[in-house]
Amino acid sequence: MTNINNKWAFSEIPSIEEANFDKVLERFFKMGINGLVRENIQNSLDGKLNSIKGPVKVRIETGDLERSRVPGIEEITAHINSLVGRNGYTKEAITYMQKKVLAKNIRYISFEDMNTKGLAGARNGQSNKQSDTWSAYAYSKGVHAELEESEQEKSRGGSHGVGKIASNSASDIHLSYFANCDERNDQHLGGNIQLIEHKLDDKFYRSTGYFAKVEKTSATQTRFKPYENNFDHVFNKETRGLKIIIPFLRKEYDDEVKIIVSVIESFFIGIIQEKLEVEVNSHLINAQTIQKFIEDPKYFEQEPKNIKKDFTPLYFNTYKSEPKPQKLIVSNGIKDLEFDLYFHYNAEIISGRVAIVRTVGMKIEDFKVNNNVRKPFNAILIGGREEDQYLKSLENESHTALEVDHIKDEKLKKQAKKFIRNLNKEMAEVIAKAYEDENPTDGLINTENVLFTVENRFREALESTTGTVLVNNGNKIVKSPKKKSKVKPGAGNEQPEKKGPTAKQDETKGKRRKPTKVATPQDGAQDADGEPTSAGKFVLYPESVERLILANQEIVKFNLKNDDQIRNASTCNIEIAVVDGMGREQLNEFNLDENYQTAFDLATGEMCPIENQQIKGVTIHDGEMDLKLMIKDRFNRALKFMYYVEVMK
Repeated sequence: MTNINNKWAFSEIPSIEEANFDKVLERFFKMGINGLVRENIQNSLDGKLNSIKGPVKVRIETGDLERSRVPGIEEITAHINSLVGRNGYTKEAITYMQKKVLAKNIRYISFEDMNTKGLAGARNGQSNKQSDTWSAYAYSKGVHAELEESEQEKSRGGSHGVGKIASNSASDIHLSYFANCDERNDQHLGGNIQLIEHKLDDKFYRSTGYFAKVEKTSATQTRFKPYENNFDHVFNKETRGLKIIIPFLRKEYDDEVKIIVSVIESFFIGIIQEKLEVEVNSHLINAQTIQKFIEDPKYFEQEPKNIKKDFTPLYFNTYKSEPKPQKLIVSNGIKDLEFDLYFHYNAEIISGRVAIVRTVGMKIEDFKVNNNVRKPFNAILIGGREEDQYLKSLENESHTALEVDHIKDEKLKKQAKKFIRNLNKEMAEVIAKAYEDENPTDGLINTENVLFTVENRFREALESTTGTVLVNNGNKIVKSPKKKSKVKPGAGNEQPEKKGPTAKQDETKGKRRKPTKVATPQDGAQDADGEPTSAGKFVLYPESVERLILANQEIVKFNLKNDDQIRNASTCNIEIAVVDGMGREQLNEFNLDENYQTAFDLATGEMCPIENQQIKGVTIHDGEMDLKLMIKDRFNRALKFMYYVEVMK
């Protein structure tokens, strides 16, 4: 380990082996402000002081900062300037970082919490003690420091140990700091930067650098130690708790309105229950003020009929209008888990969702109940400590969905799948009952006469077209008719009688209909010269698509030979719409990322990107396309699809 006299410490390696940035950075960057806000506020809630009766308080601040006030910035600049990209993505990212690190005035965002424990054991630096949470947070990757209080540990939001990198993804140069004040009033500053493995001054270094001094513990060993916090006031933390500071803030994250929306969207229950209070610059969001923000069209859509994505106003109304929740029992096959269900039926709602919420007050996801996403309801599901512990085992690493892909134990994975199936089943029954209660019948209908009439007419129609045979008790039975000759008696050389489809139908039988154009080139995206990038979008008829679903994959074959505009193209993008039980297309109800892991073009063997609800760059060879889609466990094999093809120029 080198750089002992420097502010930043990078561990030496013998050679460069990994030439890519940490993939977790990209995942959190895609989540944007939501991922950043969720991770940092969740960490604050997890660190609540049990001795404090009031809520956890979080202050979010954005502002301007002179580059020279960033601790150790010149050393960081030297390391960034030494980076060498070995593929298109890293080259572009490095060029961008090298430009941004030289800016004289930069933007920053900070998250400071109060009524929290802060990190323990900072004065010990890098250690193996479980109680030293500073060491786990500051110097370890993929490590989740567990609390000694087992009951509190069950309700904590974090579990994967990768969320701390969310702060790095919000910085143009992947840089973040954390200031800590513990129970002893020890104040320290740490930080880290996520680069790629690189060479500087004839030495090779790991990708991660730590804002720490290096202390020798023996002739051959060293350890990281934090700095006492005597830095600029932006980096200070003088009251017990933790403060995250992210300099070189990305422009996409620098939006006060979106920050406020994200806070309320993810933590509305915690705020209403007075477990959390958040101040965004000069805006205070607490149990007394949250309604003002939710009812302000600047932040949230107010009309239920227009709410298709952010359901927070509906959840708020559901929680307030249904003070006594009903109990919902969901089994995983081994254990019954009991939840409080706040359920509201409203005919004006066009998209039904269930907010699954942890006891700390954080929403995990807007759960879609199978075959009920277009039902007029809204619901909130909250469990207890045991339910929290189980839900935590199902969460993905960003805590935004219940999934099973990350569970390695097959027995536990099977139980998790059953839990999610039963959750769908139990919720579907609640929705069905609510529909019946809201749409009662006017009374029982006596159907005896109707059935008698239908039965007699059916019998008469049957007897008129078939022969009958009398049996010795006088009853009749139907005799199967003999096959009639295709040539009428005495007809000579007349043609056989035409049966089944009409002549016109017979002519078109077996033919494929041409795809129908639904968008012209001018309707789509344009290149730098203003020219359309596609030749149009077409909807395919069912006879043009063949699907085969196997254990964990779906094979889809497209036959486009019946249309010259498509057949002669080389590539296309594919969109998928779900067809509901009424035969109507639901364009935005099937999320490709949530249902497919990857897509492969069987003609080329290459992987096709899944972006913006499209499968990109599928090749068209002689009017045909063949795809192999690797499906996720949550994929519903019973769904019917309509396919749209955007033909690229």
